[in-house]
Amino acid sequence: MKLKQAILLLSIFIALIALPPIGYKFYAYYSPAKERTVYHVRSHNDDTLRIAYIGDSWADFHRNHKCLIADIVEEHIQRPVKVETYGIGGLTSKEIYHALFEIEQFKKFMECGFDYCFISAGINDTNKKMSVAYYKESMNCIIRFMLANQIHPIILEIPDYDIHKSYRQQKTEKILIRKMSMLINNIPLDCKQIYRNALDELIREKGYEGEVSIVRYKDWNTNYEEDLNNLYTGDGMHLNKDGYERLDSCIARSIIKKVQLPI
Repeated sequence: MKLKQAILLLSIFIALIALPPIGYKFYAYYSPAKERTVYHVRSHNDDTLRIAYIGDSWADFHRNHKCLIADIVEEHIQRPVKVETYGIGGLTSKEIYHALFEIEQFKKFMECGFDYCFISAGINDTNKKMSVAYYKESMNCIIRFMLANQIHPIILEIPDYDIHKSYRQQKTEKILIRKMSMLINNIPLDCKQIYRNALDELIREKGYEGEVSIVRYKDWNTNYEEDLNNLYTGDGMHLNKDGYERLDSCIARSIIKKVQLPI
């Protein structure tokens, strides 16, 4: 680390300790989500299977691609399938949970009611170097919201995106913030596997086996170098058309497997 950057990091750290208002904002930024009172969503009595695809920019950009999930699931279960997406670029897991309550359009989207919900969350946690506790507790809040509304959550395991390229592309001030986050949260630059392990720990600790599905990155994101060229856009962080088709197929298979399980 260059001396100038080290001095700036130290100055920021001292300011956070010395100035309570700054320290409070810092604490609020890094603290995980706190569970809120669940609002109830609509239930449906028809035979249509309803699937939501929510979260960060991966959900947002999904609207620009032909969705294969409905076609694949319909073919296997012989029922009408409806897929809706809602995403906001840049959100962390905590911010996605808060958006369920604080963004009226998002709340209305969820209130329509769904049977399954694919959740793209955590990529920005790894990119912004939030703590493992931040991710686990925030994801737990999202999962509990879904289960309270009889919605089966399907979680995206952190994909094998180019986390190093994403870091290098940041502006200088953002890189300094990332370095500060890594120092405070004891998180390395490439923390993807740490977060994957944390998700598995959450499922075990809370007894969510059978109640929550996970789309494993190795089920669709199998070869790092090839996939970065074939499935991702030039920034190494977002999916292209082929990437969404590959991921959508995995999501569809996860839903089919769950729907066809014997009662």
